[in-house]
Order: sequence, then C-alpha cells, then structure tokens
Amino acid sequence: MTGRRTRPVRLGPRAIAALVLVSAIGVVAFGWPLLAGAHSGLAHSQDAPWLFAALLPLLVGVVVAMIADCGLDAKAVAMLGVLAAVGAALRPLGAGTAGLEPMFFLMVLSGRVLGPGFGFVLGAVTMFASALLTGGVGPWMPFQMLSMGWFTMGAGLLPGPDRLRGRAELLMLAAYGFVAAFAYGTVMNLYGWTVVPPLGSGISFHAGDPLTDNLVRFLAYCAATSLGWDLGRAALTVVLVLTVGAPLLKALRRATRRAAFEAQVTFDAPGE
Repeated sequence: MTGRRTRPVRLGPRAIAALVLVSAIGVVAFGWPLLAGAHSGLAHSQDAPWLFAALLPLLVGVVVAMIADCGLDAKAVAMLGVLAAVGAALRPLGAGTAGLEPMFFLMVLSGRVLGPGFGFVLGAVTMFASALLTGGVGPWMPFQMLSMGWFTMGAGLLPGPDRLRGRAELLMLAAYGFVAAFAYGTVMNLYGWTVVPPLGSGISFHAGDPLTDNLVRFLAYCAATSLGWDLGRAALTVVLVLTVGAPLLKALRRATRRAAFEAQVTFDAPGE
C-alpha cells in the first residue's frame, strides 16, 4: 500500500522478558571479574563456553517469544537470515584495518527498521556467522555476539520509528552509530583487558583491587590501546549511514512492508 508507514516489529511481554534475561546474563558475564577475588582462579577464557551454551538457546527463545507475541512467520526469519549473511560478508571487507568494519552501519539501519528484539538477535547471529566465515572462533566470540546484539538493539530503541524520516533520521542514526561504535569497543575491551596478564603498568587489570582503582586503569587502557580503532569504526559508520543510508532504509522498509510481518490473517465469508 503506497505511503503506508512501516513500524519496527513490536515487542510483547514474553519477548521483553527474554531480552531482559539475556542482557542481564551478558552484564554479569562481562563484569564479574571486576568483583572477583584475587585468588578466585576464575578467568574469561574458562567462562566463555558456558556463556556460549547459555546464549544460543536464549537467542532462540527471543525469536520464539516474538513469534508467539506478534505472530511472525517464516518470512521474518528468512529476512533475519539474509541480513545476517550480508553482515557476515561485509565484516571481512575491512579486515579489521584501523577498526574499519562496514558491517556496523548495516546493523544500525537493520535495527532501526526491524526493531530492538530482532535487532538483538540479528546482531548476535551476524557476529556468529562472521566468526565462522573468517575463522575468528574463540573465547571472545560469545562476548562479541552479546556486544553486537546490544549495538543493533539500541538502534531499534531510538525514538520516532514511525514518524521521523529523511535527513533528521539519518543524522540521528549517524550520531547513534558514532557513539555506539565507541561503546562496542569499550565493552569488548572489558573482556580483553581482564585476560591480559598484568604487565606492571598503570593500565593492567588487578583482580581483587578496589573497583574504582580498576575502573581508572580500564579507562587508561581504552585510551592507550583502542581509541584509534574505535574512532575509525565510528567514522566509517557515520560516513556510510549518511551516504547510502537513505536508499537502504527505503529498501529495508519496502521489504518489511511487503513481507507483512504483523499482518493478521482473516477469513471472509463467501460473497463478502
């Protein structure tokens, strides 16, 4: 139908509960080393398999909850698979050079169109597929899946999804992509920082030290090790959103509208 607005897939109570649960598990997974004792013997390299084992069924649970709440069908899942495949293929193009990863702009646009629930699943599945494609499977992978899921979900939570269009929307998405690209790098630093052995410098993680001391070291670690990479990722995301964002948003919304994800099936009596 010409001119009809396409809204992101709405979240029902079961989908919201599933997203809150998986996000809470992710926060604990990233942050527990900051609260662990000096001689706890725990490490991210040991908890990663358990996190991965918990993450996959929870992602399926989010999709099932959205299907149950909104009546989504196979077309929605097919679109999820297509976008995840495209995102996984885009990631190696930059090869991580100076943080230039073109998949991030696609995640911003897709999360905006599909909404926070599908956005979270899309981000996590895309990172999983990318790891398989590039051979980047390791203890860091479930943490990357969570971080990318949050990144894409955030785009779906931005205001005005059914009203804001045009240049104003692109500027908002570009600003979100810039900030969220730094946030992604910072969250992933929280994983990497805790597994690097102490080097006797003022930026190393020291298990059992006061939380405030470790947070100061963490900020110094981010500035010294990843600031340039995060800036490259953020800048490329902004450039791509502003240059090719408009036609891609239009194409995604047209595909979503034609798929009629939330259309209700009705049956008319003969002759009506």
